[in-house]
Amino acid sequence: MFARYRDWAAVAACAAIAACGGAESPEVAEEPAAHDEAARGAVHWGYEGAEGPEHWAGLSPDFSVCASGREQSPIDLSGAEEVSGTQLEHLIGEVIVNFDRRSEILDLIDNGHTIQVTPDAEFGLMIDGTRFALAQFHFHSPSEHAIEGVHYPLEAHFVMSNSEGQLAVLGVLYKEGEHDPAFDLIVSNLPDNVGDARHLENLELDIGALRPLPDVFYEYAGSLTTPPCTENVRWFVIAEPEELSADQIEAISSHLHDNARPLQPLNKRELLRVTAEDRAP
Repeated sequence: MFARYRDWAAVAACAAIAACGGAESPEVAEEPAAHDEAARGAVHWGYEGAEGPEHWAGLSPDFSVCASGREQSPIDLSGAEEVSGTQLEHLIGEVIVNFDRRSEILDLIDNGHTIQVTPDAEFGLMIDGTRFALAQFHFHSPSEHAIEGVHYPLEAHFVMSNSEGQLAVLGVLYKEGEHDPAFDLIVSNLPDNVGDARHLENLELDIGALRPLPDVFYEYAGSLTTPPCTENVRWFVIAEPEELSADQIEAISSHLHDNARPLQPLNKRELLRVTAEDRAP
């Protein structure tokens, strides 16, 4: 039942902060440099100059949809149609949350474009009978999505896929406010340089320790926000930003170097602002 979306929001936010509740000191091991684009012969892209977003489509034929696509992300979430959870069920089908409450392993890497985190906890989203499992989450600063023209200091994207390779992404926005101690584990283990990786073990993820998020979010059909800008991605963006302290935001943002793609036109897409109803007790 779509009412259970609230639980998924809490799960995703808890994954974003890597440890909810009293985690033991993790074991940290340096790993060899990874995601070396030059070694793999991959096309190099970035966020400024000749490799910036306005040039992505021209860097490789594989990136052409970055310019030709009609359902690109991110977007400004203004003007969304207000619907309830029960109405949304008729539009996109039944949505159910499923997750393992605990994780003991976490991998962090600076891949040159973002800080990417891969937890071993198994959780995901069920959309109309199809399970989307979390592959990884990563950060953008400033936020890629905007609400009523306002960008936030930080945004996390939880990238999920199903067995057929279809994608769904949950976006969580963060604004400056109270210190969140659950974020300290990520902040204290950020990779030092591009290609650096951290492998953390013997930590504990407790999903239930994080306060629930509001039951309001945006839903639309979009794309990946980085090359190759693949479309047919299901987007869910939590409507109310979460809070992090200025120091926490700065610690993460300083590794990201303005890695936000500019806003893309909505074109004729349906944009929904959903208020979940009939929540399960």
